[in-house]
Amino acid sequence: MSCRTSLILALLTGLIAPLASASTLERELGELSLRLGSTPGRSMAQGLVAPAGSGRLHGGLDLTHTTGWYAGQWFPSLGLTPGHTLETDTYLGYRQAFSRRQGPGYELGLIRYSQPQQKDSTRHELYGGLTLPASRLGAAWSQSHGRQDSTLLLDLDLPGSPELGMTLKYASHVLDSPVQVSENHSIRRYEDWSLSLSRAWHTTELGLSYSGASLSGDSCTVYSGQNPGCRHTLTLQISQPLF
Repeated sequence: MSCRTSLILALLTGLIAPLASASTLERELGELSLRLGSTPGRSMAQGLVAPAGSGRLHGGLDLTHTTGWYAGQWFPSLGLTPGHTLETDTYLGYRQAFSRRQGPGYELGLIRYSQPQQKDSTRHELYGGLTLPASRLGAAWSQSHGRQDSTLLLDLDLPGSPELGMTLKYASHVLDSPVQVSENHSIRRYEDWSLSLSRAWHTTELGLSYSGASLSGDSCTVYSGQNPGCRHTLTLQISQPLF
């Protein structure tokens, strides 16, 4: 498989509020917790709705109830820059610890992916998994528009450095009908994956990610998955939160 590595450096500038040195803003509203952020939080849903190909302007918010129910909306791309379209990902989930000590627990939910500017782009995804205070292991499944998609997610804070995180995704995509890419070759199933490292440095978010897929050459015309493209890609990102 041919390998093409691209290096992308993106810098977001904005106004940093004096009360916040991180990229999130949280408020307690009685039994509800409101979270507004320019980087994903720690729920299983937020780990799945933030693909490596996020636009330059992205963010989201969610509400969490003391009973464990939460709902939110994430915008991987606001569609304000060339090559990116508006995407809204809405989710509803339930998270609960196995005991009262807030240790290991479980999480279940549903995500609705929508791109209003593209016809027939809406799909729904079921997810679930195990959670720890700083880690999560989950799986997701969806079926729409002639295909099935399943994803495994591993997200954790690396030992000894709470500000250094790692996210690993592996996805399998199965088409209802094979797609002919050449006279003797058709595609019905393919896989893709990504590995991302992130670190908070003062008010700046540093990220390094690698993504790839099992397709190559003319087969890449079939690709539609969690990564920006079919080929192997290395991405370096430096971002500055808006608050």
